[in-house]
Amino acid sequence: MTDRGFVRIMQFSAALVCATAAGIGSAQLLQPQPPAPQTNAPAAPVSAAAEGIYAGTRPSLLQIRTLVQAAGRQSSIGSGFLVSADGLAITNYHVVSQFALEPKTYRLEFARPDGTQGALSLLAIDIADDLAVVRLEGEDLPHLEFDAAAVNGELPRGERVYAMGNPLDLGFTIVEGTYNGLVERSYNERVHFTGAINPGMSGGPAVTGGGKVVGINVAKRLDGELVSFLVPASKAAALLERARKDAPLTLAQTREEIDRQLLAWQGAFYQALDAKGFRETKFGPYQAPESSAPWFNCWARTNAEQTPKPRAQMDSSSCNSQSSLFVAEDIESGRTELTHAYVRSSDLNAFQFAASLSQYYGSAAMTRSWSRKRLTQPECHEDFVAPADAATAPVLRAVWCARAYRDFAGLYDVALTTVTQDRDKEALVSRLAMQGVSYDNALALAKRFMGAVAWTK
Repeated sequence: MTDRGFVRIMQFSAALVCATAAGIGSAQLLQPQPPAPQTNAPAAPVSAAAEGIYAGTRPSLLQIRTLVQAAGRQSSIGSGFLVSADGLAITNYHVVSQFALEPKTYRLEFARPDGTQGALSLLAIDIADDLAVVRLEGEDLPHLEFDAAAVNGELPRGERVYAMGNPLDLGFTIVEGTYNGLVERSYNERVHFTGAINPGMSGGPAVTGGGKVVGINVAKRLDGELVSFLVPASKAAALLERARKDAPLTLAQTREEIDRQLLAWQGAFYQALDAKGFRETKFGPYQAPESSAPWFNCWARTNAEQTPKPRAQMDSSSCNSQSSLFVAEDIESGRTELTHAYVRSSDLNAFQFAASLSQYYGSAAMTRSWSRKRLTQPECHEDFVAPADAATAPVLRAVWCARAYRDFAGLYDVALTTVTQDRDKEALVSRLAMQGVSYDNALALAKRFMGAVAWTK
């Protein structure tokens, strides 16, 4: 399993966008119980219940399209739903992000199940919760309401809910599933929904049997079955209230608001990461830092069993943040990775071992694919760093690389790679990689990370 198993469920003409992550909990078997005597008339079959719910909510659904202005053709599609009689609707921020970031290139359009189409205007956004409020022209429009128990965080686990949207541009549909409460291993609040939601359904509603909204479709896992995620209804209700009170965003204000929210989110995320601190993990004669934040997931591997036997044995661990923030189709903030590799020679001499370690310096620059449109060329600096106390920690050879976001002033992708320098035939190689981080936050976390590399006590 890897942290790349998540995608947002908006359909693009070219590719799906990687996104937020969450952990998977364990299941517990229940002891079978004898059936209770039937005292009431049998409930309607689930399919009949879904049919009634769909019939009642379908008129409130929207397909939301982002079109290229010059060509008049769609570039991406998602879903949404009306929440007021005068045309206010909820969708995901990532569904409208192309327009929000480049309004001169794109425009928004809606299509309803009855075939009506028209233009959409963007009123409000919530980057952290991946939500947006849009408006279409109309009066006395059918609309959905939020479920009070869900807004108050009181909806019970196991409640049957129904997700709706327009998957793969095949038409509006309904999917039955189960509400499983908030994901435990996630920085951003997300609801675990056991149901099959697919590309094109982003921004669509998930409703109760009574047709009340409990969440908004946002993402799914590719490495599991029926593991999907919703933005809680409380977040959408709060954004809708702000949209009703505040003046609508102008195009210029939209871009400023994206910048403001993005900087605020990454500041809170990386400061929370720093506040959680590091726990010590042993690798041979070294101890290395791993994040104590609950939204990190760690995996280990070794080449000890390889055939033929490797000339240098390596035991490694990799910890990835299970949360990130969508910025644009090709960039995000908050994805953080901490890796350590304990490498020792099997039959290499000191010179050969040093040469084998050079591969880590060579890959110290940014390894993630990047867009020249969004990011500058990486710049790197290399130096030797002596510990504050030579009796407790080794000298490190450190490589610091950073590249700036062209469209978001003050944000960077940063990678720090360190290699211990105290032994001829064994070393600890450590790496901290951060995406969408301010330079000050990156420096603070990197110094703490590097300072935690030490000899085993």
